Amino acid sequence: MRIPLKLRLLLLFRDWFSGEDTHLTPATIRENNKKELRRVGNLIDFPPIPLFKITNYTIEMRDGHGIPIRIYQPSDSPNLPLIVYYHGGGFVLRDIDSHDRVCRRIAHVNDAVVISIGYRLAPEWKFPTPHQDCYDATVWAAQNASTYGANTEKIVVMGDSAGGNLATVVARMARDLGTPKITAQVLIYPTSDARLDHPSIEKYSKGYLLTKELIQWFISHYKSKDSDILDPNFSPLLAADLTNMPPAYIFTAEYDPLKDEGKAYSDKLKSAGNEVIYKEFGGMIHGFFNMPKFAKSALVAHEEIRDFLKPILK
Repeated sequence: MRIPLKLRLLLLFRDWFSGEDTHLTPATIRENNKKELRRVGNLIDFPPIPLFKITNYTIEMRDGHGIPIRIYQPSDSPNLPLIVYYHGGGFVLRDIDSHDRVCRRIAHVNDAVVISIGYRLAPEWKFPTPHQDCYDATVWAAQNASTYGANTEKIVVMGDSAGGNLATVVARMARDLGTPKITAQVLIYPTSDARLDHPSIEKYSKGYLLTKELIQWFISHYKSKDSDILDPNFSPLLAADLTNMPPAYIFTAEYDPLKDEGKAYSDKLKSAGNEVIYKEFGGMIHGFFNMPKFAKSALVAHEEIRDFLKPILK
């Protein structure tokens, strides 16, 4: 399937759109990226969906550091499902603002409370801090869900790219530690294997928005030491035990260097006896979920996530 015209035009102007020049410092790229997203936000996505209530809050981590979260309530109804969302950005970029429209849409489409987690970023905070932040924040969300009209018995972890990695690691940590009970996981073109030896890494290494060079840059800033890439919390595909994991909906994009590792992780979850639905979105590139004006498949993905979650959360 060919890449849609609007996405092809975006790829022609990748440098203008992304603001991600790996020769710059992470802090500089972060600021450039925020500016570009503010500039093109209305070009790639529809206006923010209005919701009943949106609350910004800061929660304390195990080391006393505070991280921001944003709570989206679609209505004042009680006992709504709770979706904990972890944004993408290679563990180095993006934040709860960059994924605000996505989280609004998720809350609206699923009639669920969404809590978006502003975990600490590398290289200032290297592995495993983001995973610890996300797990601790998910525990907090479970303990405080009823305050925001959410049901603590219906918790979904969800994330895109690096956030997909964080979501499935949190699900495994919750399984191993016995809390909180995770009902389902939704992994959006997740990164799952930092060894970078899957064929799609080379096949789509450049020219499709996310590049191999940028992925390597992310990993170099995120790891504390070289051996980290073999840690199952860094590379979930390498986890020895994936039994008794929550049902998963995993999707990838056809022209994405991360496609093969996402499919491999889906296959491994399924082989371990878990319920898994996998889909590859034809003609799509990494990041399409955040740009529904350029990629109609983004809205289709939202509908399919809803259809996956509805029977699980009823």
